[in-house]
Amino acid sequence: MLAALALMAVIPYLLFVYLYVFGKISAAAALVFYAPLVLFSTLAGYSLIRKSADDLFYLSNETRMVEAGEKNDPIQIQGDRELNEIANDFNSMLGRLEQVKRKSQEQATQLMVYSRDLALSYQQTKQEEELRTRLSRYVGNNLVEKLMDAKGGGLLNTERRQVTVLFADIRSFTTIAESMTAEDVVFLLNQYFSVMVDIIFKNNGLLDKFVGDQLVAVFGLMESSGNASENAIRTAIEMQDATEEMMRKRLQANLEIFDVGIGINTGVAIIGNIGSANRMDYTVIGDCVNIAARLEQMALGGEIIIGEQTFLENSGQFTIESRGEVYVKNKMEPVICYNVLWR
Repeated sequence: MLAALALMAVIPYLLFVYLYVFGKISAAAALVFYAPLVLFSTLAGYSLIRKSADDLFYLSNETRMVEAGEKNDPIQIQGDRELNEIANDFNSMLGRLEQVKRKSQEQATQLMVYSRDLALSYQQTKQEEELRTRLSRYVGNNLVEKLMDAKGGGLLNTERRQVTVLFADIRSFTTIAESMTAEDVVFLLNQYFSVMVDIIFKNNGLLDKFVGDQLVAVFGLMESSGNASENAIRTAIEMQDATEEMMRKRLQANLEIFDVGIGINTGVAIIGNIGSANRMDYTVIGDCVNIAARLEQMALGGEIIIGEQTFLENSGQFTIESRGEVYVKNKMEPVICYNVLWR
């Protein structure tokens, strides 16, 4: 641009002055010589200006293409120093922007990974909370964490194991329920079961099922303080104490009262998920379980009847009296059983 300005404006006039003053030629001769020079200077200057304009247009077009994302290569231009500096500065800025873009993409990718991991962690935490909620319906909170941390599936394995099974049933409940409204029956059972299940959980037992007004609990599926049969007997005693207290309050309120009979037996049972594809129960089956059910059927209201193995594991721990040999349904041989004198 400076060269074009010199050619078009400064040089012709300086040359005219020099020729006229120092060249000792006439003004007419100087003008004759000056006219072609002015024309040449004008054309040369215009050519230079035009080239600069073309370079500016090229630079503008290149920057527009970069802005539009049509190209990412650095701008290459052969022009004036000023245009070259502009192009270099733009290329430098473009390089820094590219670095920022790459860094942003890396951070975005990392954020996506973090987001995915967080979502998986949240999903896993939610599933664990749901599992804890489901487990808390069957086992006490003191055993839920052990189940959650159990290696190799914990209680989900199907196996044979020695356990102690407790059956508890309300005596003559059908007769009692006939004189009560449906709402009162449901309220009574919920109140009763809530107290009983808390006692089972406190003594490291697992709730197996409710069958009408009967409940079934299993001891020995989880490691706990004391042996399984001892925990089962303590549970039965506390259940009878709690039932007696509950009935005392109901009697004072002039409400229906009842007694509970409990049977306990210790032996080897099969533990596993049993049922159909639509409904599965984690439960225990076997002769040990059947005998516990028969002992419960024999028990009068307020009685706790235990099998021989349960007695042998706890002789001296509780006040127990022998009932001798009894015959139970579906057993050819008699069963030796005992009464726990819990009062």
